[in-house]
Amino acid sequence: MSRLSPLNSPLLLGFDEFERTLERISKAPSDGYPPYNIERTGESRLRITLAVAGFNREDLDIELEDSQLMVRGRQTDQEAREYLHRGIATRVFQRSFVLADGVEVTSATLDNGLLHIDVSLPQPERNVRKIEIGCNGSPALDVETKGQAS
Repeated sequence: MSRLSPLNSPLLLGFDEFERTLERISKAPSDGYPPYNIERTGESRLRITLAVAGFNREDLDIELEDSQLMVRGRQTDQEAREYLHRGIATRVFQRSFVLADGVEVTSATLDNGLLHIDVSLPQPERNVRKIEIGCNGSPALDVETKGQAS
């Protein structure tokens, strides 16, 4: 039995890549660690904040591959210690975010156990085209474009 996609409508054309991205997101494991916030910091700016207490800058890795932002963390305990009680475990994590086309990562900072990743959103460009209607089975050749960047 095949799964029905919400984008499987004859009125939605060209959303194949978006549908594959949604499928990839739904299959990704999510254990909830590290917790994160996404906040709007301006009209076209967002900030992703991950709670990574106990991680140093060297323990964290941020990569952007195509439209996927990957944040990985691996704590290393360099000193041999004898614990009487160990309640703070060293963890390995991987958290991914799928970014829309045109979204740019502008900076990343680690401050008091919070990793802040700032991104800027693209400004939508309005594109209006007038399509001429041909006659007698011949398509019209003139297409007028308005509002498009040169």
